[in-house]
Amino acid sequence: MAIPLDNDESPETPAPAGATADDAPETDVSAESAAEASAAQADLSAEAPAAQADPLVDLLREKDALQDRLLRTAAEFDNYRKRTDRERRDQANTLMADAIEELLPIIDDLERALEAPVGTDGGVLRAGVELIHRQMTELLLRRGVKPIEAVGTDFDPHFHQAMAHEASPAHREGEVMEELRKGYTLGNRLLRPAMVKVAKA
Repeated sequence: MAIPLDNDESPETPAPAGATADDAPETDVSAESAAEASAAQADLSAEAPAAQADPLVDLLREKDALQDRLLRTAAEFDNYRKRTDRERRDQANTLMADAIEELLPIIDDLERALEAPVGTDGGVLRAGVELIHRQMTELLLRRGVKPIEAVGTDFDPHFHQAMAHEASPAHREGEVMEELRKGYTLGNRLLRPAMVKVAKA
């Protein structure tokens, strides 16, 4: 006698003969792999512009650094120039002060000469002038100032300024006959040329 089946139970489909567990249908992974590849490609595409922008950023940073260094160098040079100018002025003022200080005793002698009575003997007055002249000459020599040799030398346009030419059988042509005003040098520098009269044939 056949036993009736319950309504909630359905008969199982028998597996085909010779089928195993490995023969069960596998999950389709092709769509999943394609999605991962697309996501990776999108990430690479997003990173590409950033990678290309890196050299530009480096160049901008280098430009800013060079500009900052240039500004610093310009400021340092300006400070150096100002400091050098100030030191040069101070040195010039010091030299001038030293020279003036050496002139003061000579001025004192001149003032004493001016205070002498009008009827003073001429010999005494001349001796005072000679003293002052000697002091001035010694001061110039200490400062490296030397008079230019003129009378009896050949005319030299670098050191002599010809004020007149005069024929003279007693002098050779081009010889300085007379010195009208002394010239001076300071080391190798010409302070002023000597004004001279030159002999001509």
